[in-house]
Amino acid sequence: MDENKLTETEEAKNESPVAETEITTGEQQPEQTRALPTDKEGVIERLKEIVHAGGETERSELEALKQTYYRLHNAEIAAAREAFIAAGGAAEEFMPAPDREEESFKAQMSLIRELRAKATEALEQEKQKNLEKKLSIIERIKEMSVSPEEADKNYDAFKQLQTDWKETGQVPPERATELWKNYQLYVEQYYDLLRLNHEFRAYDFKKNLETKTRLCEAAEKLTETEDPVSAFHQLQKLHQEFRETGPVAKELREDIWNRFKEASTVVNKRHQAHFEELKAREEENLVKKTELCEKAEAINIGELKSFADWDAATRQIMDIQNEWKTIGFTPKKMNSKIFERFRTACDNFFQQKAEHFKTMRETLSANLAAKNALCEKAEALKESTDWNSATNQLIALQKEWKTIGPVAHKVSDAVWKRFNEACNYFFDRKNEATSGQRQEEEENLNTKNDIITQLEKLLEEAGENMQQTVRDLQARWNETGHVPFRKKDKLYKRYREVLDRLYKELHISAGRRNLENFKKNVADKGGNELTRERNRLMTAYEAKKAEIQNYETNLGFFNSKSKSGNSLVEEITKKVERLKEDLELLKQKIAAANEQIRNEEK
Repeated sequence: MDENKLTETEEAKNESPVAETEITTGEQQPEQTRALPTDKEGVIERLKEIVHAGGETERSELEALKQTYYRLHNAEIAAAREAFIAAGGAAEEFMPAPDREEESFKAQMSLIRELRAKATEALEQEKQKNLEKKLSIIERIKEMSVSPEEADKNYDAFKQLQTDWKETGQVPPERATELWKNYQLYVEQYYDLLRLNHEFRAYDFKKNLETKTRLCEAAEKLTETEDPVSAFHQLQKLHQEFRETGPVAKELREDIWNRFKEASTVVNKRHQAHFEELKAREEENLVKKTELCEKAEAINIGELKSFADWDAATRQIMDIQNEWKTIGFTPKKMNSKIFERFRTACDNFFQQKAEHFKTMRETLSANLAAKNALCEKAEALKESTDWNSATNQLIALQKEWKTIGPVAHKVSDAVWKRFNEACNYFFDRKNEATSGQRQEEEENLNTKNDIITQLEKLLEEAGENMQQTVRDLQARWNETGHVPFRKKDKLYKRYREVLDRLYKELHISAGRRNLENFKKNVADKGGNELTRERNRLMTAYEAKKAEIQNYETNLGFFNSKSKSGNSLVEEITKKVERLKEDLELLKQKIAAANEQIRNEEK
């Protein structure tokens, strides 16, 4: 019996709880083990599940759900603000709509907090009760360990106390180590005093070995678990059971412990590697988000002039924001800073955009006022029966309309419809009133086209009576009435071009004849008469030269941007060309007179 007592005591002392505790100590980092919802409804549904489960979840999951909800909430507000601005609203006037789901979200969070608080309070109370119960168990074992006789007599009660100890839950962590040491101390004292036959003790050791072997196999299987965080948490439960299982035979004690410890080391290393990898990913995310900040900050707002420029830049910002959403968290100490930097860059862009479009809205408003004024003028003319005057005024209004810039898209069609209807109303009335006139204008058009054709033939078949024929055709042209308004300018341009060519040809021919006649006449003159003729020609030459210079000077002051201005400039230019031809003729006449004077002097 003494040998048995010694063996039991040594086995109890060598079953080291301190060594086992060391494996499970260390900082446990929270981890989100399930995918986060992608919308606010999913967040609320998950919170309801947690409420139905009594609020039992990791704090990290609650924090992640909260961040996800408010990220989605803020994204909706940002999208609404952009839509408000795009619709013409001012950024400073934007007021987000109430979030109907936020009350439900806050209610679920509040319920969870209450449940967790109650659970925590209940757990603390339970831990205190467990502490008192385990202290009572220790006291009972202590009482059984006063003598070998008491140990033998109370063996069944002792085994029941061990079972009660295992079934008793957690105690306050600050008392756990001391409590366990005291428990082990008195258990070892009990085994030291216990006079138990060898067969019974061997059976106890065998059951404990089976239990610890099973725990080793479970720990080894955890090394193959895909989720290292889940494996780590399961390992803690295995450690708890290992600690609470009684001793094994002394010769097997170290081997079974080393086997369990080796499996635990693998699981712990995988757990640590997982968080190191997570930290590395967060650093990569920080680099990516920094690059997106730089891209947003690099957009040169000063170069955005047109709507297309702003639209392209807005799409670029939106693409950057969408890419930002695909990137995960950064290191905790930098998460708020990098987001603040990104938000500042985006807010600055949209603020500048709002100011730009505010200015644009003012311009659009001014354009709308100008176009409304034209609408009023057109509406005042649409009932007029003074067809020519009203037509000219409406055409002028239509031309002025084209010079006014755009208006807001939502009123563009309406204001154009108003103006167009007023113009169409007048011209429809005019067409009804002048339908017979149009047929006459078409006949006049054919007549004038025929006159132009005859004038063009005169250029090819020049004859002695060409000047008279031209005059007759001009008279016929002037006697012919109006032609269709839209064809008037083009027709008249053809008419003037062919006349100009004919007059130029007639002018050149007349100049040649005039010079030949002058040379014949000057040959019959002599003395003072010839000198007076030359002086008259010189005077006419200088007068003509001064007239040309005057016209050329005035040409510099004409505004040729309008149609009437172009016509006047063209007419004066042609007149200057004819004057220069006359000047050349005078020059030749003066030369002929000088030659005759030199002949007489010889």
